Amino acid sequence: MVGIIMGSQSDLPIMEQAANFLKSLNIPYELTVVSAHRTPERMFDYAKTAKERGLKVIVAGAGGAAHLPGMVASCTTLPVIGVPILSSNSIDGWDSILSILQMPGGIPVATVALHGALNAGILAAKIVGIADKSVAENLQKYQDSLKDKVLETVNDIKALHPNQFDQ
Repeated sequence: MVGIIMGSQSDLPIMEQAANFLKSLNIPYELTVVSAHRTPERMFDYAKTAKERGLKVIVAGAGGAAHLPGMVASCTTLPVIGVPILSSNSIDGWDSILSILQMPGGIPVATVALHGALNAGILAAKIVGIADKSVAENLQKYQDSLKDKVLETVNDIKALHPNQFDQ
């Protein structure tokens, strides 16, 4: 249901965060390398056939000039979520962030934070969850677990500092 692509194998440790989240919710995904610059024909084919393969959303990670998310978005009507990645030829990652964020009118790409593949996976699941009740229910359980984790921390702090806690 979700395509996860990256410009280079070196992006895999970051992009696996999205895959692992989707796997935890039992959302099918495909994971592969598609370089906008080194394999443009593969990129065009991937984007143009994504819907036929049953994909609902594409998560695209890229570093440097980071053309992959935008170029894929220009070739499909599926939502594309861009993950900026700090590459070896970048100073601080802003090149990737801005390349993905500053898309021209008409070709939007949702953009998460630098190395934000986990959030991209969550956003992809939310998009899929619009039409899939079981995914929506699993997302609600995930969000509830986040709330529970915070409340556990509140109780831990309260136990350590009982006289200093109002709420």
